Amino acid sequence: MSVGFHVAIPFVDLLGFTLERFEGGESTLHFAPRPEHCNSFGVAHGGALMTFLDVIMATAARSVQPESGVVTIEMKTSFMRPAPVAPGAALVGRGRLLHRTRSMAFVEGSVFAPNGELCSQSIGTFKYVAARANHISTD
Repeated sequence: MSVGFHVAIPFVDLLGFTLERFEGGESTLHFAPRPEHCNSFGVAHGGALMTFLDVIMATAARSVQPESGVVTIEMKTSFMRPAPVAPGAALVGRGRLLHRTRSMAFVEGSVFAPNGELCSQSIGTFKYVAARANHISTD
């Protein structure tokens, strides 16, 4: 069951990502790519996967300090295998905070096919910033 992002992110809503776990430096998200998220080979487009990885890592960083926002400083992504698109099946993203300072987070993220195979992986650096007024009340 989705836990919600606690902040309005229109682009994430458009792509249909759901946040399933958000605690203790870890995050789990789901992404069910639609045809418009695919490349000419009929698999998830690398740009859609990079956006998914960016959000996976950002939520892992925010999970230890949810009242803050984060912005991406840098990320490196490796693609190991195509991410399949199957009706009714979602890709699974897992993020983990590796280290943090007062203002920076060092994070890794992975995308898995519905069968559990690793499709892509990323490492990134994020900067903690003051929250904006677009947080959603959890009351």
